[in-house]
Parts: sequence; structure tokens; C-alpha cells
Amino acid sequence: MSSKTNFIKLVIAFFVLALSINVAQKLDRTKPPQLPPPQQLKVEPIQKFELSNGLKVYLLEKHEVPIVQLNVIIKSGSVNDPENKTGLANMMMDIMDEGAAGKTALELADEIDFLGASISTSSGGHTSGIYLNTLLSKFEDALKIIGNIILKPDFPHLELDRKKKDCLTNLMQAHDQPTAIASISFNKLLFGEKHPYGKQSTGNETSIKSLTVQDLRDFYNLYFYANNAYVIAVGDIKKEQLLRNLEQVFGSWAKGKVREDKIAEPVQVEKRIVYLIDKPGAPQSVISIGRIGAARNTLDYNPLVVMNTILGGSFTSRLNNNLREEHGYTYRASSRFGFRPVPGSFIASSSVQTEVTEKALTEFFKELNGIRQPIPETELGRGKNLVALSYPGNFQSVAEIAGQIEELVNYSLPDNYFNDYVGKILDVTGADVHNAAKKYIIPDKMIVVVVGDRAKIEAGIKALNLGEIKNFTIEDMLGKIPKM
Repeated sequence: MSSKTNFIKLVIAFFVLALSINVAQKLDRTKPPQLPPPQQLKVEPIQKFELSNGLKVYLLEKHEVPIVQLNVIIKSGSVNDPENKTGLANMMMDIMDEGAAGKTALELADEIDFLGASISTSSGGHTSGIYLNTLLSKFEDALKIIGNIILKPDFPHLELDRKKKDCLTNLMQAHDQPTAIASISFNKLLFGEKHPYGKQSTGNETSIKSLTVQDLRDFYNLYFYANNAYVIAVGDIKKEQLLRNLEQVFGSWAKGKVREDKIAEPVQVEKRIVYLIDKPGAPQSVISIGRIGAARNTLDYNPLVVMNTILGGSFTSRLNNNLREEHGYTYRASSRFGFRPVPGSFIASSSVQTEVTEKALTEFFKELNGIRQPIPETELGRGKNLVALSYPGNFQSVAEIAGQIEELVNYSLPDNYFNDYVGKILDVTGADVHNAAKKYIIPDKMIVVVVGDRAKIEAGIKALNLGEIKNFTIEDMLGKIPKM
């Protein structure tokens, strides 16, 4: 009986093996397997309510893990810096958690660490934020700390002096960092020194040294009101508990008359100019090419996202494939749009070996001109799939989800935006991308900023006849090296 059973098992194994060999022979291993169509993202509805003082709250409940992310967003940032006080918003937010309600920076840090929580602050162009990540069991205690930071900041003199030295040190170091030089110079040359987008958000030597505690308090008193802020909460907390806790901490936050600072649309580039910023002895040249782009709420947003993914927004993009894979000029070449309330920048950039600077510029413009031609369907499909398949990755943690909701609120996007995004990206047509490229990518009307060794690269750049060349020093762009 045992022999018969073994024989049957052997016969079955033989047929299974023969079947698997037959299937393997039919598989075409010369091509990658076909991906399934991207799935739509499904985000639960965002609950919206207000505190008794009108402070707006946006809540997305997620009860899988007992963690809560709370973002308090203030609608002011570096664009609101006074003319002679650039860096003020950045400094104020940097120092807010360095002393509050009579407690020192060390005492606050000890309280936060004891709870196992994380509290941070930051300043952007148009908004600033105070961010809390904590276990649900410690939420009430952590919320009291963040409430003191927001409502009762002390702005201690000693901490301001320390932060000013840090900023000046960073400015000093930037003079020897080609990528920092290129970034500061590109914005200054593209937007102009008078436009908020053209200024250094961290300030310059003169403005940093001039900052006082009174400046911080004056800026705070201009913008920190309940009617100029909102709260985002994501995590393991119910609306009833959140409302109760927030009311206890922020219910007394006063409303105020907030100054509205309108940002003018930047002036578009009308001709191609090359700005060569000399960094003697530089082993690489940092190339930045671009013009004014589009506002975040443009109807062209989705086509621009797809188009830029194909051009330089991914590792497999045309720019990276050309300059890195085909020619070996660089480790990475990319492009991006800076979407803001008013049009930001479009920039294509890379750091390349000094000796191939002019060759790299030639390839950059080859791709910038090439993207204006109709996109092959297979490449268009890959681009759309990359955007669609990677989109859910923006919702992996409560902090990332809160960041997405922040964009939703800042730009008044529709409630169903997250769940509709993948479908809308997949609906983008080749004609949409082609029209967007023709409208926004105009190679003859771009500035070209190159930071490198002028003695070695200027002749090669001139030979390309890209346009007028203007020469600058690092000090022309960044000012003199700060004195501590």
C-alpha cells in the first residue's frame, strides 16, 4: 500500500514539473511583466469644524496606531518680511520653541522628551507651522506645551543671539558651497532682488545682525491670531476629544486685524541670458536653467506634473538618462516646478564635471527643446503611471497625511481631491502635455546660471552662442563673507 502511494505521488510530481516547464517556456522574459492599472487612492473624509473663537480645525481619524499628528499653521511666512528685515519670519519661528511661558529652552526640551513627543517649528514662504507628534496617551500634556509655545513665546535674548550666530555661520559657509551659491543666485536673478521670491528667506548679514527681540514680538503681534491660523489633526483621536482638548488650550486665542500682504506676479524672462558666477578652482559647475513657471492653482497643473516627470522629475527622466546614463556627466540631473500662490520658478539643474560644462549645456537644451515635441504614447504612459503609482506614498504616515491636508487647505482644493487625483492624472492626454510644454518650456526665454571656474569654462560657453554672458563674483550674489 505504501509503494502504491509513493508511486502516485511520483506521478503527480512529474506532471506538476512538466506543467511548470511548459509554462516557463511560454513566458516572454525579454520584457518586464505588465503592471496592473494604478488603483485609486481612498482617503476617509476630512472632518471640518471650528472652535468657539473661530479657529478652523481639520481632522482625519486613523485608529490603526495610537499616534496623533497635530499641525498648527499660521498664514504668514518669509514673503511677509519687512523690506529691511529679511529673515525675520524664519528667525521668529526658529526661536519660538526656545522659551515659552517662563520656561527655558532646556526645560521645554526636558518636558517634551519626558512625554516621548516631538515638537518642531518651521517657516515657509507663505505659511509657518508648529508641529506635534505624540502618543495619544500623552496628547493632552503635549498639547499644553505646544499651546504655551504658540500663545506665550518669550523670545529670550540669549537664544536670539545664539540663533543669529548660527545664521551668520550658515551664510559664511554658503560662500564655499556651489549648490547654495547657485540656488541663491538663481532666485535673485530670476525674480529680482525686490520680489519676495528673490530674497534669501534666512536673511543677509545686515538684516540678521539688525534683528531684535522687539522685531520678533512685533512680527508675532501682526500675524499670530486665531483668524489667521488653522489646525490639522491626523491620527487616533475622535472629534469630541480633539474639540474638547483644543478648546481648553486654544479657545482663548484672540482674533485680530491681520495685514494682508499681496504678492505681485513676477516678471517673465523675455530673452536668454547666461550668468556666470566665478568660483576659482571649482571641480564642478553647477548649472541652473529656468524661467517663471506656474501658480499652484493653474488648470495646467496635472499636465505639468506629468510633463515634468518625463523631462526631469524622476530618476528615469530624459534629463537624467541623457546626462547621467548616456554621457556620464553627472550623478543626477533634474527639473521641477515651484508651485506657489503666484507663479514660482521652473528650473532644470545639475552639477557636472568642469571639463564638460559646455557639453552638458548642449544636452540640457537638447532635452528642453525635445520636450516641446509630441510625447510617444509609451513614454506618456510610463510617466502617468509613475505619478499615479507613487502618489499613495505621500500618505504613509500621519505626518505625511497632515502635510497633504495642509496643501489642500492652503490652495482651497476640493474635498475629493485626494481620491480623484490618480484618475485625473491617468486622464491627462498627450495633447495636454504637449500644450503645457509649449506654453511653459521656452528655451530661448530662460536664464542660465552657471557657478564654476570661469577661467576654464567661459570660452566653451561663449562658443555655444546661447546669449549674452554676464559675469559675477560670489560676493556680487551673496554679499561679503559675514564677520562674526
